[in-house]
Amino acid sequence: MPIQEQTAVVSLWKNNWQSTDYRRKLISGLIIISLILITLPFFYQAIEQRNGIKFNDYLLQWLPAYDLSLFIFVTIWSMALLTFHRFKQDPQIFLTFLWGFILINLSRFVSIGLVPLNAPDSLVAIHDPISNYFYGPKFITKDLFFSGHTAAMFLMFLCLKKRSDKILTFIATIVIGIAVLIQHVHYTMDVFMAPIITYFLWVAAKKIVEA
Repeated sequence: MPIQEQTAVVSLWKNNWQSTDYRRKLISGLIIISLILITLPFFYQAIEQRNGIKFNDYLLQWLPAYDLSLFIFVTIWSMALLTFHRFKQDPQIFLTFLWGFILINLSRFVSIGLVPLNAPDSLVAIHDPISNYFYGPKFITKDLFFSGHTAAMFLMFLCLKKRSDKILTFIATIVIGIAVLIQHVHYTMDVFMAPIITYFLWVAAKKIVEA
């Protein structure tokens, strides 16, 4: 990054940090997401012990199951790196994404807690050493109701501003949704619901940031 651009970025972050409102929302958001990350393994390891409903998913019955872990890992974390790079350039993107991610996780806590579901047949575990670290020692199969992978991708799409970034993350949302279905880690309903729920959570996050 050129020196002038670095100076502009530092100045932009300093200006935002000098705002009491921005500082309060950033610090409170970081505290909440830290508490969520601490809670994640306990919650998901607990729900993995429950018995729930298994849907008769005709698409998954027709679709052969394949391990696309490497493809999913590379796609998600490539888009995450792009998004983190944009965070550095625009503090507002970071704050909106932070609160959107908080709301996604809280919504998943509520929906998964209220609606116990068993995993689809022929599920192939996703090997993602970064994401799986936050879920605890046992691979989680019952974090269902709406797809966290698809939701995270779509949240990136909603938060990013550049047209090229939006195209990339929108395509990534589609391919990740397809990939988790091929891997049978989610029901079809989970994948289709994820962008819809995420859109409303993003709107709520924007209201929090702009309030």
